[in-house]
Amino acid sequence: MEDTSAERPGSTILDLPLRQLRADDPLRWLRLGWADFVRAPGIGVFYGACFAVMGWILLWTYSHAPAWVLALSAGFLLMGPFLCLGLYDASRKLERGEQPALVDSLLAWRSRTGTMAIFGGVLLILEMLWGRASLIVFAVSFDGMPDFKGSLLALLDPENLGFIVAYLAVGAVFAGLIFAISVVSIPMILDRSVDAVSAGLTSLRLCLTQPWVMLIWGGSITLLVVLAMLPGFVGLLVVGPVVGHASWHAYRGAVGDAPGETTA
Repeated sequence: MEDTSAERPGSTILDLPLRQLRADDPLRWLRLGWADFVRAPGIGVFYGACFAVMGWILLWTYSHAPAWVLALSAGFLLMGPFLCLGLYDASRKLERGEQPALVDSLLAWRSRTGTMAIFGGVLLILEMLWGRASLIVFAVSFDGMPDFKGSLLALLDPENLGFIVAYLAVGAVFAGLIFAISVVSIPMILDRSVDAVSAGLTSLRLCLTQPWVMLIWGGSITLLVVLAMLPGFVGLLVVGPVVGHASWHAYRGAVGDAPGETTA
């Protein structure tokens, strides 16, 4: 069932207003995300457990088949935003005063299957390019691929400063691009009758017109996720769903209604 009606005939992506954000809005979104987590803890812990399990799988892979870590990491980075669909659905229902259900959150993608598939394909291409660029950095920096079976700390040795800078620079470019086109697009696709291109352009326009707030938001997400990963990924049980819920509120706080648009 569609939850919002299509935009009026003749409307374009430029008709969709973006609200003016403040520097403290990311903190407000996180507070709202925490409130949603507390109101629907079962759903939150389920998705948090999914995030934690993905981290544990990466650790196991690094120990037993390290050559697959980069590819698997790219796949998990792609799965993360789509796992959050269930959290967006839960936040949307809570916003409407409804009680969310885990089964409904797991099936939230069904009403937007085609659009989600197209957008997922775009993200997959970017993830593959990121992985390929990272492999090139490794190959050039070490005159071939290094032995991943060694300690990860060995790669961070000060002697490898050139590699570290290049690797982080490549990662920052691709991570920034993926963040820019997806920060509000996936909840937008779930919430509105909009195509993948329009959703991605709206997200990109938001980041280009209000870069400082979105940098704060992206930095906050990164910091929280890194801290949550440190204690054996256990922190993702809470941080993962809170960030997912907060991302819904970021979309709702940043993207306004198009002229003539009504909500069901």
